[in-house]
Amino acid sequence: MADKKEMTSVASSSNSGVAAGAGNNRGESVVMDCGRRRSSCGYCKSGSRSSISHGLWANSLTVDDYQALLDRGWRRSGCFLYKPEMESTCCPSYTIRLKAGAFVPTKEQRRVLKRMERFLEGLSNKQPEELTDAQTTSKTLGSSSCKESSIAGSKEYLPIYHEENNHSEQFIRYFSEQIDNAVQTCAERGEISSDVQLPKASIKEVAPAKRKLLVEGAEDLLFTSNISFQIVAVLRRSKKDHRDSSKDGVPANLQSAQLTPNDVAQKLANCLNQVAVSSGFAIKACNGHINFYSSGKQLNPGNVPGRDKALVQSCTKKRGSTMSSGNIEVKRRKLEIRLKRSSFDPEEYSLYRRYQIRVHNDEPDDVSESSYNRFLVDTPLAYVPPTAGDGVPPCGFGSFHQQYLIDGKLVAVGVVDILPKCLSSKYLFWDPDLAFLSLGKYSALQEIRWVRENELHCPSLQYYYMGYYIHSCNKMRYKAAYSPSELLCPLRYTWVPFEIAKPLLDRKPYVVLSDFTTQNGGSLPSSVPDSYVEEQPDDHAPGGSNDIFVHADEDMTEYDSEDCDGEEDTVPSGNMSDDLEDGDVGNVLIGLTRVRLRFKDVQHAFDPRDRQHVTTQLQRYMRAVGRELSGQMVYSLS
Repeated sequence: MADKKEMTSVASSSNSGVAAGAGNNRGESVVMDCGRRRSSCGYCKSGSRSSISHGLWANSLTVDDYQALLDRGWRRSGCFLYKPEMESTCCPSYTIRLKAGAFVPTKEQRRVLKRMERFLEGLSNKQPEELTDAQTTSKTLGSSSCKESSIAGSKEYLPIYHEENNHSEQFIRYFSEQIDNAVQTCAERGEISSDVQLPKASIKEVAPAKRKLLVEGAEDLLFTSNISFQIVAVLRRSKKDHRDSSKDGVPANLQSAQLTPNDVAQKLANCLNQVAVSSGFAIKACNGHINFYSSGKQLNPGNVPGRDKALVQSCTKKRGSTMSSGNIEVKRRKLEIRLKRSSFDPEEYSLYRRYQIRVHNDEPDDVSESSYNRFLVDTPLAYVPPTAGDGVPPCGFGSFHQQYLIDGKLVAVGVVDILPKCLSSKYLFWDPDLAFLSLGKYSALQEIRWVRENELHCPSLQYYYMGYYIHSCNKMRYKAAYSPSELLCPLRYTWVPFEIAKPLLDRKPYVVLSDFTTQNGGSLPSSVPDSYVEEQPDDHAPGGSNDIFVHADEDMTEYDSEDCDGEEDTVPSGNMSDDLEDGDVGNVLIGLTRVRLRFKDVQHAFDPRDRQHVTTQLQRYMRAVGRELSGQMVYSLS
């Protein structure tokens, strides 16, 4: 290897030495090359293919350098950085990002926010294990952390929740229960056959525009139900021959089968008389329908017991009727969102352990504190405080954990990196008892909102990076639902709109995306020649053994892989001369014990064989990180 005395002499005499951290008040990046790595693929079921990536170990990393690495297809797992070799891996992974300011939520994403709001209002039918107040005391986050409280859907770009609609749904649910009770009462009285499975009631709100088309006086019609038609249809389909007869000798099931929707509606309306009195609404049977009118009567709270009392009071108040209502007694849950710098938290680890075991079926012995720290706590990113100058968000730059708490209980944690241009989402884990809330989708929407808000403090911070998009894995395609998104071209590192990339990826897993865009960001040609599509064998099936949930990254797998350096190197070695040209590996920044030097200044300290070996390594490294980064990040030889 190199002569250390000679290298020290070169370091002390060379004028091209680079002082550590010189010219960069955010520190320096120091990386070690881990070479090419092969690991089993978690996204396809093919045993003959595997994932190949280039790996770096980062002792330290500036946020600016990591941003540049992201824009060349790199990701991190703890302090380990990796980049898939797209042309070699079985499931090509494209970096995907979204410009937060252009985001428009889909109907499904709006529904997720509405579901959370209903849950916070105490209106959800699904109830998790009781949320306790044992953790209502906030933890001290330190002077460098940010706190944020949020109510889902309350921001201007997600105006999906309307209080009036919410109370209408309360009313619909309440009267549906009362109609079901009335059906049961009629069955017990023998007015409707009880020998068949009767349908559950459904109620619809009558739109104001439709009321005007109805008969005079229909302006007060608010809700209607067609349950009578459904019951009659069920009775007529029933062919059971009961021997029990009514008093006039007609079999009970036949008597019920002769009922008309008008008959059933009238019977149910009669049973609902008491409900009408207590609710202050008029309930009438009309042409087989059960209609609910705003009668203008005063609500009598005393006749509505317990939970129904608060329900009717809150509904009638928000319907804008002239009825009097008391205080609403529905207990609202409190949601808090806190942003804290990455550090070990026993409560977070406990939640992570439950999540991995119950959702990903991990063995308990595999979910250790050490593996958790390596994966989600350890970070090479140097923290940049908000006092560092203009263009830094209030929380600073670095690695963070975004905590979601409901009534003081931790229910989800999003692990993110906040960088000069983006919020990069790394992983999310959540309470398995709250799976019905779709916390992965909900947290993604909150992180997009965070980017929009903090762009005011940091104009360069405009993007939301969602990790890797794998078109060949159905379970990873959800990321494209956050639109308008872009994919990173694996060859030229330019961003290509997803609508251009999708038809290409539908044909082949690996495509040089920038081949199909013009310099002005044009669109896909009407016909795609086969010669433009990189060939990739179609011998693997989409869908992975790793059931990666919404908003989780694929980099959770600990790298249990074999070194591929023994294989034939894909970078041609060529004929290396002692005098390397400017811009070649001679400008790679080499880290010695206390100094940083360009490789061209220390290459003579190596014997010819070692110099050839190091040069080949540096060529591969420079191709992976790019010429610019190889000249500013420190390549550690120790």
